[in-house]
Amino acid sequence: MDADARSGETRPETVDADARSGETRPETVNADASSGDTEPETVDAGGPPRLLVVDDHPIWRDGVAERLSAAGLPVVGTAGDGAQALRVARATRPQVVLLDLHLPDLGGAEVTRRLLAADPSVHVLVLSASGERQDVLDAVTAGATGYLTKSASLEEVIAAVRSAAAGEAVFTPGLAGLVLGEYRRLGGAPERETPRLTNRETEVLRLVAKGLTYREIAERLVLSHRTVQNHVQNTLTKLQLHNKAQLVRYALEQGLG
Repeated sequence: MDADARSGETRPETVDADARSGETRPETVNADASSGDTEPETVDAGGPPRLLVVDDHPIWRDGVAERLSAAGLPVVGTAGDGAQALRVARATRPQVVLLDLHLPDLGGAEVTRRLLAADPSVHVLVLSASGERQDVLDAVTAGATGYLTKSASLEEVIAAVRSAAAGEAVFTPGLAGLVLGEYRRLGGAPERETPRLTNRETEVLRLVAKGLTYREIAERLVLSHRTVQNHVQNTLTKLQLHNKAQLVRYALEQGLG
């Protein structure tokens, strides 16, 4: 990332960049792994989040991957288009996919949908030059955990990756309000039947939708951090959702935001 992108930027909001050459190059995992002939790698859940970096601009893609790796985040692969991303993800099982939205074959929203269909536990963090309303909404609707623009600093991207790996929705400042506002605007759509939640689960869900972190919710409700996590996990299970971003969307659809 250039110096301008790293200087003076505010940290991304937590709800709890697209110069391109038009030329792609193959992903940086070995041929055997990307061919699907080997078993997927075993994931170490206790370590830092494993990353897949997807961008069709080689200089940007390799630079981001190198900097994140130097910062202690293991980059298990890179890809230059959507089809490669899906193939590498199957072979390497990343926990977070750092995804450019505009790819030469599949759009980022479609890649997001396919990634989540193949592995609901993966977290997609969009990193795009576009901050356009429809691009952001398309990505979030497809299941992206967060959305940063490429003006974000390296420190902001690292923080966002860690937050996304924990299931926290994270956005470039200004974009979070756009997403929340859109879902509130659509709140008049017919409601689906709400699964039965306990009063405490509903209370926690409402605070999650308002953008509080688990720790903030724990302090407000005088609960332990682990208890809040358990309530969220129970709610995810009941609602058949896969991550916190989907949980926030559900809560807003139900008027709990």
